Amino acid sequence: MRIELDQGVLTLTNDDPPINRMRLDYIDEIERVLGEVTHDEQVRALVFTADGDDNFSVGMDLKQLMSDEGRARGFEAVLDQRRRVLRAIEELGKPSVATLFGYCLGGGLELPLACTFRLAASEGAKIGLPETDLGTVPAWGGSVRLTRCVGAPRALDMMLRGRLIDGDEALRIGLVTEVHPMEELKARAQELARELARGPRLAMAGIMDTVLATVDGSLDEGLDAERDAVRRCQGTADQIEGGMAFLEKRDPVFE
Repeated sequence: MRIELDQGVLTLTNDDPPINRMRLDYIDEIERVLGEVTHDEQVRALVFTADGDDNFSVGMDLKQLMSDEGRARGFEAVLDQRRRVLRAIEELGKPSVATLFGYCLGGGLELPLACTFRLAASEGAKIGLPETDLGTVPAWGGSVRLTRCVGAPRALDMMLRGRLIDGDEALRIGLVTEVHPMEELKARAQELARELARGPRLAMAGIMDTVLATVDGSLDEGLDAERDAVRRCQGTADQIEGGMAFLEKRDPVFE
């Protein structure tokens, strides 16, 4: 995996072209990086992408999983790690952007589903959770996150039929927020991530915490998370700067 930091944006690139499998070492490296950037003020946003223009990812490397290395790790341990890593992306408190192009299958969709924003290519994207073709179910939380993202009827339509959708349909059902030509997709992901990186860190983390608490729990749990986020922002340099910029009719410059 290639790791690059520029203008507050940490880009993690899966470099196993052309199919960009999510190998054991790839997930190991993501877990290591997430642990390091949690309190790194230089990292304000993340981009998950893949090498080349062919495919974001065909998902887990099943041959590796069934190899001596995979068996040594243990099936349950592998699944536990993926659940832990995807949850860490959601709870990082820093926005993340994923690029969906070519095949985005199994883990190749489940990882983006844990990201804050998903952008898709307007041509060639084949997005889905076709685990029924293998006689199994999504194993990294995909059935849960897809349902929360697009609703039960559409999620069931995709998963039970093993149906793959393109970028336009993904936009229509709310699976992605933007669709762009492939030649513009990765640049747009960087542009969006840089915009997010310029935002007030505590306020943005608070909003993401509140939304996550609302999705995961009750209305009261969401309201409590929102109140906690307001308290954390109160009196901070960014909160003061935002108020002054509003009064002075200028764009805020956040720390």
